[in-house]
Amino acid sequence: MGPIEKDLSVLRVIDSEFQRDVLGKLGRLETKMDSLAGNGQPGRMKDAEDKIATLEKNEVKRGVYDRAINAAISVAVSVIIALHERWKLW
Repeated sequence: MGPIEKDLSVLRVIDSEFQRDVLGKLGRLETKMDSLAGNGQPGRMKDAEDKIATLEKNEVKRGVYDRAINAAISVAVSVIIALHERWKLW
């Protein structure tokens, strides 16, 4: 076996190890993608989308309640200011 043949056999071993490494990483990537996408079932992305939709609905409800409370406070303060002389509050 000459020096060139020896170098080629070393390259084949390195190439084979590289291929195994790449195939292993691709397998793990496929598993992670299936987990994210759901693989025929609701996956993590679907769960995340559902949670975001729920949070958005709750945010809208909270915004309505906040506006109603702010309006009630504003009306109360306006009435107190308008009638403070009549009631002699201060």
